[in-house]
Amino acid sequence: MTEIDDTDRALLRAMQEDATRSSAALAALVGLSQPVAWRRIRRLEDAGVIAGRRLDLDLDALGFGVTVFLGVKLATKGRVALPDFERALGAIPEIQTVEHVLGLYDYRLRVVARDLADFERLLRRRIMTLPGVGEVEANVLLSEERRPGPL
Repeated sequence: MTEIDDTDRALLRAMQEDATRSSAALAALVGLSQPVAWRRIRRLEDAGVIAGRRLDLDLDALGFGVTVFLGVKLATKGRVALPDFERALGAIPEIQTVEHVLGLYDYRLRVVARDLADFERLLRRRIMTLPGVGEVEANVLLSEERRPGPL
């Protein structure tokens, strides 16, 4: 495990707030020189602490007005290889996240669609036809009050 000190934590918090900040801007925020900040960020990336940077898109503005969480229970665990099932899910772009979970369902999926009719087509034609799919439970997102923030 990589040693993380208070300065590293301050850099990570600043990057979580705005991942587009330059190393010079981050350095100024935490009281470092730009080269030192850059080296620390690079060390955190190399150690895997920073796994990547992402762009947060407004799904409504892009025409995806429905988000559904699906609980998927595999019908035949022994006959379907989990990596094959996960790879098949990865081929469906509307599936935003795939989480292998412990509990009532084997997988939890976050799926976006243009509207409920679009979601129904996606569910019937793409998701339910995947090998090994047994039970599926859908929960439609009504609103999202809290977004993930800094740790």
